[in-house]
Amino acid sequence: MREVVGRQSMDKVLYESRTEIADDVRGRMQENLDRYGTGILVLQVAIQNAQPPEQVQAAFDDAVKATQDRERLINEGQAYANDVIPKARGTAARLMQEAEGHRARVVQTAEGDAARFRQVATEYARAPQVTRERLYLDTMQQIFANTSKVLVDSKSSSPLLYLPFDKLLQHSAGDAATVRPSTALPAEPAP
Repeated sequence: MREVVGRQSMDKVLYESRTEIADDVRGRMQENLDRYGTGILVLQVAIQNAQPPEQVQAAFDDAVKATQDRERLINEGQAYANDVIPKARGTAARLMQEAEGHRARVVQTAEGDAARFRQVATEYARAPQVTRERLYLDTMQQIFANTSKVLVDSKSSSPLLYLPFDKLLQHSAGDAATVRPSTALPAEPAP
């Protein structure tokens, strides 16, 4: 037994290879018994209690604890990776989809603007003055669509002036509704 155990590492004797060591010891023991012709048959050898020597017990316990800590930290790291990696992949996939959507919107907008520009360029080639005036009027309509001010050209030769009172009143009613009572100026007393 001492010969076989002495050739093994402490970990193998205590944990890893106890059954292999026991089988090796049984085989060697049986060979010696057969050589002496004792007629004894060894059926099984069991290593019941294997402990390190007392002089190294504390160091051995520290080594065992370090191994257990290492395994625990590996398991914690693996659990963390199993939690974080799928989330990161999901976030990356979502960001990629958002970027693809943004790219598609930008490309469509640019293609639409380019098509509109080509259309205006074609019209401009046919009638430059009419196209310039139409672009000017479209731009002014967009600018003044949301304003409550009315501009009147005093040098205009047109005797007819159209004022959209319904829109002006509607717009001023919306402005009055957005004024907060705490920010409104107090009325001045009458003289």
